[in-house]
Amino acid sequence: MAQPPLNDDAKARRTPREAGQDAVAKAQETAERARLTFRRLSGLDRSGPPPPQTLPGQPLNPWTIPNAIGFVRLALLPVFLAFAFSSGDGVSRTAVIIFAIIAWSDYLDGIAARVTGQYSRMGALLDPLVDRLLIISGVAVCWYFELLPRWALAILVARELFMIGLVRWGLRRGFNTKVNWLGRAGVWPVMGALFAGMVGWPTVGEISLYIGLVLVLGSTAQYVREARRMSRGPQVSSSA
Repeated sequence: MAQPPLNDDAKARRTPREAGQDAVAKAQETAERARLTFRRLSGLDRSGPPPPQTLPGQPLNPWTIPNAIGFVRLALLPVFLAFAFSSGDGVSRTAVIIFAIIAWSDYLDGIAARVTGQYSRMGALLDPLVDRLLIISGVAVCWYFELLPRWALAILVARELFMIGLVRWGLRRGFNTKVNWLGRAGVWPVMGALFAGMVGWPTVGEISLYIGLVLVLGSTAQYVREARRMSRGPQVSSSA
């Protein structure tokens, strides 16, 4: 049973130690709320159920601020490819800057969704699609100009195409592929490898590419295992 609030006399009878303990507890609670708020807004804390607006069966609701950022990212992809392939050697300052903008703005649309609360089914589908198209585009440039080992690039692009097919397979059956920690961890070594290759740092690019491949292939194994488990049981949706 909850205790009634203390009246003024009861508060006056409390010892300085008790008052100090309460003050510390309140300060810790405030700090924890601020930390969680920052972690939520930054995307570091992804615990809890997915926003209901992002689940299968919900309307796409494309006209939101986060989706506008996603559409701009998508529109910049052919611009990046045009500058990269017209460079002659694949090392183009403009192309690299555009590549970096598309990659880093992935955080921007996620923060915009959390700040505005404008979650949507379109955003849940658009964001990972743009990321995979960016990786495939970067691979195409690095492959054409031989900026990174082609055998490793072939494995990477095959993995991305496989994941696009796996996500489509899951959507037809009413569930999403839940992003795992290996997949999140592997994105930036892969992006960094493509970036390094296009700015003329082949050694850094190769090392980053090998690290990224280990992580994303491990994440793919987890995705396949989860898809098999879900296909055997009830079709339950999970966040993407």
